[in-house]
Amino acid sequence: MTVITTLRQKLYELFSADRAPSGYRPGVTLARLRRDLGLATLEVDGVSFEIVERTESQLLMHLVLTECVLRVPASASGAGSFEVHHGGAIRRNGIRVRRRSGSQALACELQSRLLADSGLFQALMPLDFKRLRIDLKDRQWCVRLEHMGGSEVVNRMPAFRRYIALGTEQRRYLLAAIGGLQRVMSGL
Repeated sequence: MTVITTLRQKLYELFSADRAPSGYRPGVTLARLRRDLGLATLEVDGVSFEIVERTESQLLMHLVLTECVLRVPASASGAGSFEVHHGGAIRRNGIRVRRRSGSQALACELQSRLLADSGLFQALMPLDFKRLRIDLKDRQWCVRLEHMGGSEVVNRMPAFRRYIALGTEQRRYLLAAIGGLQRVMSGL
């Protein structure tokens, strides 16, 4: 019985999500993204944001992903969680808001405001983002935007490491989206 328990514990430790993946270099991908952004401070048109990195482990590889995090005071009360994504199976044909929790009326209001702000819409449509999550809690909006660029793929077998840079055009769309999201969320 103790051999099985020990084996189970060793397997848990090997594949545990709490443990940093082998070969993970904290802060390296973050520093590369900061260089790609070319900003002295994490501020766009007076809007401050932060960048955080997280890892996603898979069998013989891991990803180092970065998220731009924007916090905006909310006039709305309550709590909710919403995901924003591109519409269309093959071609992008719009922006959709999916309610994960919270009020459906708030999700509809968020959808209409995202579509009504033409600057934000024009930045989000060509932006290659993986995740855009908007949470409301304690009268504060927390917007988390994970771009496909500014990330790193690390494989153990065969051994390679590849940083996916944030291109000039995507950089422009990302910064415009952050400014637009702040503008939309501050009125909601």
